[in-house]
Amino acid sequence: MSFGSKKFRGSAESNAFGARYRAMMAKRPFLLFGLPFLTVIIGGSFVLTPATAIRYERHDRKVRTMTRDEELGIGQQRRKVDMREEYYRLASKDLDDWEQKRVKRLKGESDGIL
Repeated sequence: MSFGSKKFRGSAESNAFGARYRAMMAKRPFLLFGLPFLTVIIGGSFVLTPATAIRYERHDRKVRTMTRDEELGIGQQRRKVDMREEYYRLASKDLDDWEQKRVKRLKGESDGIL
């Protein structure tokens, strides 16, 4: 049975890219490792800023402030109001013939009778 052995690579074969990179890394670590790392971090910040802005703009379009009409539930179906017409409509009602009605109170709530 034979064991596989790794071939010894001498200094003549150390012209491979990895070996040259390791040798240069020992001399200038910031230039070959730190500078590319910082470039990716800072460049990523500039690339991701517009993407984040788009995300928040889309959220703001979904969640917007309501107008006063929307709060009151008045939509496009509201009728045109004429002050004279409303006056005559209310004046035609019989305000002397009415009956007071009491509603059932919740348990524990005061009914207002002394």
